[in-house]
Amino acid sequence: MESLKNKVAIITGGAGGIGIETAKLFIQEGAKVMLVDLDEDLLKAEIKKIGGPNIRYCVADVSKELDVSRYVSETLKEFQKIDIFFNNAGIEGVFKPIADYPEAVFDKIIAVNLKGVWLGCQKVIPKMENEGSVIITSSVAGLKGFAGLGAYVATKHAVIGIMRVAALEFADRKIRVNTVHPGPVNNRMMRSIEEQISPEDSKIAQENFEKTVPFKRYAESKEIGEMVLFLASDKSKYITGTKMIVDGGMTIV
Repeated sequence: MESLKNKVAIITGGAGGIGIETAKLFIQEGAKVMLVDLDEDLLKAEIKKIGGPNIRYCVADVSKELDVSRYVSETLKEFQKIDIFFNNAGIEGVFKPIADYPEAVFDKIIAVNLKGVWLGCQKVIPKMENEGSVIITSSVAGLKGFAGLGAYVATKHAVIGIMRVAALEFADRKIRVNTVHPGPVNNRMMRSIEEQISPEDSKIAQENFEKTVPFKRYAESKEIGEMVLFLASDKSKYITGTKMIVDGGMTIV
């Protein structure tokens, strides 16, 4: 069933695990997809794997206004409209307590995870079709604290505020805006965090994270993509301003 037939989607963070798996699901459901990321080689490699005429890429820095405007214009040039915006790009930074956190890393995380989401909403949503869908990637780190990840946690809380305001401001056009909150995901970002927490044996950090999840495992990127697909489809047409949690029960208590 092609639940996204004739829809056009932009996915930022398009070369990452969640971005790629979501793109695959979107295309399977009939969408045309513009992937946005800084890593052109990885974008090219993934697009070659996916294949077909319905996927393109744009190399862009989501924290730069001109780059954001460019990925919007490139999407409109290639596909003539925008129906879905998966505002997904994000970085984890370093694992250090607030007292020792490097200012330059803090600034970079704010630029990508917060300003990037803000600029995306500012430049993309006004160009979207009525009754479109915006999905912003937050995290369980947007719902609770994690020692050592202060900058990341701050941005993932902040994007919930952007979501709520955008949901109100674009409601008259029936554009819905929601956040998705993954728990630990079996991808590059978690490998980076695990290695920083436990450099001598990252498996120890992974096991400790898994103990905090009632399902006793990490999510797979595709499982996050499946929630994004639901929010992108008309099955969620009366859902806006909400936090959709995909965490195996991690935030029950």
